[in-house]
Amino acid sequence: MRTFSKVDIGRKREVNQDYVYVSDGPLGALPNLLVVADGMGGHKAGDFASRFVVESFKEELLKSTQDGPEAMMRNAIQSANRKLREVARQDARLEGMGTTLVAATVIEHTLYFANIGDSRLYLLNDKIRQLSRDHSFVQEMVRLGGINAEEAKHHPDKNIITRAVGVKEKVETDFFEYRLKKGDMILMCTDGLSNMMEDEEMFYIVKSSRDIVEAVERLVERANENGGNDNIGVILAEPFAGEENV
Repeated sequence: MRTFSKVDIGRKREVNQDYVYVSDGPLGALPNLLVVADGMGGHKAGDFASRFVVESFKEELLKSTQDGPEAMMRNAIQSANRKLREVARQDARLEGMGTTLVAATVIEHTLYFANIGDSRLYLLNDKIRQLSRDHSFVQEMVRLGGINAEEAKHHPDKNIITRAVGVKEKVETDFFEYRLKKGDMILMCTDGLSNMMEDEEMFYIVKSSRDIVEAVERLVERANENGGNDNIGVILAEPFAGEENV
C-alpha cells in the first residue's frame, strides 16, 4: 500500500481540529490503518477530542483480542468514546466536545471501514463514489425526501452532524466492507475538503496528478483557493501500489 496524508488549518480557522493517522504497516492484528477525525467543541476542545479519540482508538486496537476487523474497530471506538466522555466530565472546558471518525483497513483484497459523522471515504477508479454515509441533519432530510441531494450541498444547516464520538454514552457506528480491484484508490477527508469542491473536481485533481503526493497537495490547495472555510484533513491511498498481480 502507498499512502500520503496532510492536514491544513485552512483560511478561516484559528485552531486546527482535524487529525489524521496513517500506518502502512501492522497495528496490532490489523495489517494497516487509515484514520480521519474532525473535532468539535469550544476553543481547543475539538482539537483535543480528535487527537485523543484517534490515539485511544489506536491503543485499543494494539491490545485487541477481538476476532475480525469489525469487532476490533467497534470495540475500540466504544472504548475511545467512554474515555473521551470521562475526560470531559473531569474538565468543564472540554464539556460537550466530540469528533467524527472514519477508520479503514485493507486486508488482502477487501476494504473494511467504520464511520461516525460527516467525514468521508471515497473510492476512486474510473469514477468517484462516496462509500461512507454522512450522519448529518441535511442527509437525514434527503433520506426522508424533504430535500434532494443537490439542495443538500448548499443547505445552510449542512454542517450539523447527528452522530459523533463523545456525545452519547454509546456511539452508533456504521461499518462497511468492499471488495477492491486493481487501480482502486481510497480518499478519506474531513468536510473542510468535501464542502469546498464537488466530488467530480476531487476526482479530476487526483486522476490528473503525477502521484498521490501531488494529488493531496493540489486538493488542499484547491480547497483553500475555494475559500478554505474549515480545517482540511486528507488521506489518499493506493492499496495495490507496487503489486504486479492483483
